[in-house]
Amino acid sequence: MLRQLARLTRPIPAAGAGASALAVYEIDGSLQRARESGEEGVACVDDTARGLALYCDLWAATGRDEFRERARSFLTFVRWMQLPDGRFVNFVHDWEGRRNVDGPTSIAGGDFWQARGLRGLARAWVVLDDATSGEAFGRALACVDRSDAVPPDVRAVHIAALLDVVSSGRAPDLRAQLVRWSDEIASKRNGEVLLDGETHDVHLWGHSQESVLSQAGALLGRIDLVETARRSAEAVFAPAIGSGFDLPLVQPYGVACAVHAMDALHSATGEARYGELARDARAWFDGRNPARSAVYDRVAGRVADGIDKGRVSRNSGAESNIVAAEALFSEVAR
Repeated sequence: MLRQLARLTRPIPAAGAGASALAVYEIDGSLQRARESGEEGVACVDDTARGLALYCDLWAATGRDEFRERARSFLTFVRWMQLPDGRFVNFVHDWEGRRNVDGPTSIAGGDFWQARGLRGLARAWVVLDDATSGEAFGRALACVDRSDAVPPDVRAVHIAALLDVVSSGRAPDLRAQLVRWSDEIASKRNGEVLLDGETHDVHLWGHSQESVLSQAGALLGRIDLVETARRSAEAVFAPAIGSGFDLPLVQPYGVACAVHAMDALHSATGEARYGELARDARAWFDGRNPARSAVYDRVAGRVADGIDKGRVSRNSGAESNIVAAEALFSEVAR
């Protein structure tokens, strides 16, 4: 995975000395620009901020200088993509660094990339002890505070950022906000199932509410939040894990969300069942899946973009390798 992320990393000269970002897609062995919603670009905050958080964690776990330097190079790009008012633009059109300022998936302050930028800055502030990132985090958070009707799956990323900061002992005043946002997403459910948006449809991709509620409940001493997360995870993730994710389309991000939910519940409750479910979910990457094939090619050092109708994708983009590295972190950080 880290080998593939290295292959996807390219310098962005306009962002400053040492700045780099992750190419969004590798399709049929070559880097490709994103075009799902018109002309988007070659790299984005959404992926590179997640890469920033990953490499911060790798450096914290191993002390290896190359991980810290990669984190700093991603941080330089992420901070350059933040406007003075705290909002993030998402895409750059090309490797010279022309910002996409008007595309629908790149406009300043969009839900997911604003959340990803916020989380990346939180990790840089806490792990790299970077005070400038703390200031940038405050500006990004102020923009989030002004947002109305935030979808629960986006709010969960905001909560992950607050968990980083509050658990580190920084900005203790944010504890009250952590409580409010946790209660907010806990209230948005259909029966036992935590919702992703206004409809009752739930997707595994990006569904991290159970993970952050378990962590918030443990930090805040709120067993009710842990119980809400547990009931939803039993309904959403346990059947999918049990079947080997026997669904028409499964992407690494959805499987990683299942892993994180079970790890968080195992930590919060101490129940062995959740550790076993996390193990079974991780096994999807090595063939416990409808394709009966490895999604993580350890020889090539790359994770495929998912399984579609029983076939493993030939493509391997930034998101897939980042989330797989997070799900298999103990292996990656050896």
